[in-house]
Amino acid sequence: MILASRASTLALVQTESVAADLRRIHPGLDVRVETIRTRGDAETAAPLWAVGGQGLFTRELEEALRAGKADAAVHSLKDMPTALPEEFDLLIPRRADPRDALVTRDGATLETLPKGAAVGTSSLRRIALVVTSRPDLAPRNLRGNVDTRLGKVASGELPAALLAAAGLERLGRLPEGVRALPLPADRFVPAPGQGALGLEFRKGDEVTRRLLEPLRDAAAETTTAAERALMRRLQAGCHVPLGAHAVLEGTSLTLHAFLSYPDGRKVLRLSETGPASAPQALAETLAVRLLDAGAQPILDFARAAVEKAMAKERT
Repeated sequence: MILASRASTLALVQTESVAADLRRIHPGLDVRVETIRTRGDAETAAPLWAVGGQGLFTRELEEALRAGKADAAVHSLKDMPTALPEEFDLLIPRRADPRDALVTRDGATLETLPKGAAVGTSSLRRIALVVTSRPDLAPRNLRGNVDTRLGKVASGELPAALLAAAGLERLGRLPEGVRALPLPADRFVPAPGQGALGLEFRKGDEVTRRLLEPLRDAAAETTTAAERALMRRLQAGCHVPLGAHAVLEGTSLTLHAFLSYPDGRKVLRLSETGPASAPQALAETLAVRLLDAGAQPILDFARAAVEKAMAKERT
């Protein structure tokens, strides 16, 4: 089996973990990793939302699947568009920590960072959450792989940065003197699908499906289905400061949402609980409540801003 992966250190760690699980479950299976450079890896100067957002890290891997150069592609689920191309299917393994983490050199919390401190992130959601929590902090665009971003904190170039806790956990290391503090998901609402992997493969490839099937995790598929359904219903990609976090408790599912203007001037925080057997219906109910509470002007503003930024990038 050939697994397609981005070439970044974190992506390779994630893909190798899937490969190791497959070798363990299927003794004797020859699993190989094919590294592919994506547009998102190549374009690191501008914020993600300004250069096209979702799909930047997945298109080239999907092309490898179409061409038969790989049997499955391993993605960070939050990088994937909510609508898959018709010829592909998706399986989600057990989810890692979905929270964001504040990375600093001195173990500072969001509350104890000094006034005016720069916080590195390229995520509009994280920017909005920072300014709503601490309006006196200064979000700064930060792109590049995880090692690059950690290095800017380790060197003192940035006092702090926000990264996904799952990525730091999977890497299993931090630069000397750097600390990571996970932020509570009920307050610092994560991105839809954060912490989860998506294993994408060709529909009709039953050999690959059968080999991947033991990795499927029902809880991860339920929670991420609700989060991604909310994002899809609101037509909100990474250009929208949207957080969505689903919590599964027995047969009950609670979906928490955060939506805001990037500058935090209007913030919506709503939650909805329903049966775990109907995650899409739960997302639909919450989406309607968000729209009734004033989400549409925020969504329109975000779309106009990204169109303007993309036009500027093209010129």
